[in-house]
Amino acid sequence: MRGAFKAAGFLRAQVAKDAFAGKLPGQWSCRALFSQMQLPEQSKEGKVLHPDLLNNDLLETKYAVRGEIYLKAEELRQTGKEVTFTNIGNPQALGQSPITFYRQVLALCAAPFLLNHPDVGKLFPSDAIARAKHYVDGIPGGVGAYSDSRGNGLLRKEVAAFIERRDGHPSNPDNIFLTDGASVAVRLCLNALIRSRQDGLLCPIPQYPLYSAGVQLYGGTLVGYELDEAQGWGMSTELLKSCVEKAKKEGVLCRGLVFINPGNPTGQVLTADNLKEVIKFAYDEKLVLMADEVYQENIYAAGSSFVSAKKVLMEMGAPYADNVELLSFHTVSKGMIGECGLRGGYVEMTNIHPGAIDQLYKISSLNLCPNLLGQIVTAMMCNPPQPGDESYEQFYKEKNGTYESMKRRAKMLIDGFNKLDGIECNDTEGAMYAFPSLVLPPKALAAAAADGRSADEFYCLALLADTGIVTVPGCGFGQVEGTYHFRTTILPKEEKMPEVVAKFSDFHKKFMAQYS
Repeated sequence: MRGAFKAAGFLRAQVAKDAFAGKLPGQWSCRALFSQMQLPEQSKEGKVLHPDLLNNDLLETKYAVRGEIYLKAEELRQTGKEVTFTNIGNPQALGQSPITFYRQVLALCAAPFLLNHPDVGKLFPSDAIARAKHYVDGIPGGVGAYSDSRGNGLLRKEVAAFIERRDGHPSNPDNIFLTDGASVAVRLCLNALIRSRQDGLLCPIPQYPLYSAGVQLYGGTLVGYELDEAQGWGMSTELLKSCVEKAKKEGVLCRGLVFINPGNPTGQVLTADNLKEVIKFAYDEKLVLMADEVYQENIYAAGSSFVSAKKVLMEMGAPYADNVELLSFHTVSKGMIGECGLRGGYVEMTNIHPGAIDQLYKISSLNLCPNLLGQIVTAMMCNPPQPGDESYEQFYKEKNGTYESMKRRAKMLIDGFNKLDGIECNDTEGAMYAFPSLVLPPKALAAAAADGRSADEFYCLALLADTGIVTVPGCGFGQVEGTYHFRTTILPKEEKMPEVVAKFSDFHKKFMAQYS
């Protein structure tokens, strides 16, 4: 019903546009047209904002990471049950400690009067004091004042300098937008890219549900390209090409291509050769590349390393380096930082038309500015303590300790899954997740169908009820038809991971025995 209502609304709007443009017969005046149109329902049950009368794209938007299972977990937690939230990459919620240097600088920026305290040198290291003074002096009005809508200019220069060091190629601070986390940057770009349902976004399957939700919310069409699980979740440009052609036959024009490197939820790491193929494909098909690189520090597999899409693009030279449109995203929420709640991130725009950047600047101005503490921690992520700084040794001890622990936890979890009948799991080469495949007995599939659920959703709900472990069913990310998965993080504290693995194992064995 809602879909039909929306279609009728679109038709009315299009007829009205044609009438204004003089494309309809003269007797079809605008006034006559509108007099024949039935106005939509104003309210229901006394409410204008009734669920049946909301924006249909909003109603159809789904975000599985915080869906039904998460809500049930919150209910259980409030009753006193121990709940382990492995549904989302939220490191500090599971016990990861903040990096001391970042918090010291933030504390001084938030309370700059401490910089003049006679004992400040006893409480804070000299480089944290110097960095805080640098930021306080460079942020007019301090952290309680609005900044430029793209973010403070000094802080954007630090991000640009980081990108130049990483890639060996120039970065323009004016083409960098600081945002309240990478998610806001992604939605900003999707909103600009999508014009109607005829506009498609190529997106990996499985994918992080931000993309499917964003495409739905802004009225576009998600065009999924399946990653090859048997080949370590590999990409295929031949498959991408077939997806573009199929979409065209269905009246959908692909305008953008998303890839997540390292992968979420799949954990694979793309090589420079992989990226070259994707860039050539984007050039041939005239696609905007959206490079989700928020896990670039989370690389665990021996021999693997992160290489940015921009670095590969610039090194390819003409005609690619000066033509392919690239949007690159990064955040402080991941890596070894895990400052999810501070909401800091950025998008760098490469080969984007200056007029389009101006329009994105205009839309960013509706939010006035991203929060200043998030901007500051983004700049610090890009400009950490250096050798010789007082904080250097402690900073890298904390950061490397977290990194090595994540590597061990990833192996512990994957090994635990692969010992179980009915579960197969690729190695987590990068990012923060495992995405095991479930091979469930026919009785379990029948029980799920009788409950009106997908089999992986049925499994995850049973897991939650039995163990208090919160996961996300694979259907929330997309998966090959007839396959079932779930996503879990590798983030429980290392000393608790054996207990988490044991709970998974005990539950899975009971579940399989019950439905065998």
